[in-house]
Amino acid sequence: MTSYIVRRLWQMLPTMLGVILLVFMLFNWVGGDPAYILAGKMSNPEQIANIRTQLGIDQPFYVQLWIFVKQIATFNFGNSWSTGESVSSVITSRLGPSLTVLIPLTILETVIAVGLALAIAFVRGSLTDRAVMVACTIGMSVSILVYIIVFQYFFAYKLGLFPVQGWGDSFLENLFKYSLLPILIGLAVSVAPSLRLFRTFVLDEVNQDYVRTARAKGLSERRILWVHVLRNAAIPIITHVMSNLPALLIGAFLIERFFSIPGIGREVILAVERSDFPVIKAITVYVAAATMLFNLLTDLMYQAVDPRVQLK
Repeated sequence: MTSYIVRRLWQMLPTMLGVILLVFMLFNWVGGDPAYILAGKMSNPEQIANIRTQLGIDQPFYVQLWIFVKQIATFNFGNSWSTGESVSSVITSRLGPSLTVLIPLTILETVIAVGLALAIAFVRGSLTDRAVMVACTIGMSVSILVYIIVFQYFFAYKLGLFPVQGWGDSFLENLFKYSLLPILIGLAVSVAPSLRLFRTFVLDEVNQDYVRTARAKGLSERRILWVHVLRNAAIPIITHVMSNLPALLIGAFLIERFFSIPGIGREVILAVERSDFPVIKAITVYVAAATMLFNLLTDLMYQAVDPRVQLK
């Protein structure tokens, strides 16, 4: 196990170097000269030259690339161009609110979708199965903007069950007060596609030989589904859930924007609007690193779920 983890971490280095090189080229060659962005419209050549010297972009490209690598290694990307706050502080302070919403959302979505998928597989081919699939298709066809507007209007404005917007300093207050409606909206949007996908995984296992053998031994259909089928369907489910985790940090920007949650997704949108290159570069690189680490964790979870999986 240890040798496998070390080997996988070593194999990540070329991929990470490729990501670093790609990000460096995009922001230094395609993104234009950041000195003109920082100088503003009312600037002169002396100001632009001074800014270029401060940023180090007047150096040769290999020197700039080495500076970028050191920034990644030391977690020090300098300060945000728009707020003056250090980029490391921006990421660490915005990560907590995003995780406060996304971790409960991911757990609830997975548990609900898996449970419903097994229940639907139990009555597969029936009218209930077809009705649920039609409802999922309709739910997937509705934009997340519609969910946000409708839920905010009825549950927050009309019924007063949740606050429309806001975020506090207390973790418990944020979790049980400000995060509840965003989590509810996230479930309404994400459960339908996950249910359809997980149902497919379960039905793929239902017709396998080991299921027919279990039935021949007299095991109940409920035990077959919840013990044998679920364990074998867990691998593609784990793959789906773990591969979506890094993207959720960025993909939740609409919820964070509408509910004024100071998270990573909202920060990315603000950074793009302000052309805040240090923040964008830092988040891009670290999301790529998180994706590779989650892939490694997924492989380790495979063996925990199914001992037949050999990590070589």
